Amino acid sequence: MNSNATVSAKAQDIERKWYVVDAEGQILGRLATQIATILRGKDKTCFTPHVDCGDYVIVVNADKVKLTGKKLDQKTYVTHSGYFGGRKETTYRKMMQTKPELVVEHAVKGMLPKNKLASQVFSKLKVYAGPEHPHEAQQPEKLELTTGRTK
Repeated sequence: MNSNATVSAKAQDIERKWYVVDAEGQILGRLATQIATILRGKDKTCFTPHVDCGDYVIVVNADKVKLTGKKLDQKTYVTHSGYFGGRKETTYRKMMQTKPELVVEHAVKGMLPKNKLASQVFSKLKVYAGPEHPHEAQQPEKLELTTGRTK
């Protein structure tokens, strides 16, 4: 076998881990990029773009995530029912009061590729508003994410 041959990962050979990420005090966009990288498996040496190589990520304290600037009132989430006049806009502040899990899910989903593999990768993300989660049986490891800024 040639030592320069490219080796593609096979789905049955991938070893998956479970990680817990505490979102308290984290900036939403920076948190979402790092979570998307782990979900896709881009941090592993066996990364293959067309195979789901990623790990499971549990995000706790999603209600304590931060945004920079004036995005608290300026950022909006838009949904459409499919009917005429069915467009609804919701501010970030209201989303954080009602469904803080959706804010993190929406940010991570936007950073995943737009292909058939994206829904499979996205299903490995579990987001919870409080500090508790029901995945203790999987023995998740605590993962410290870097903020990316040094001050």
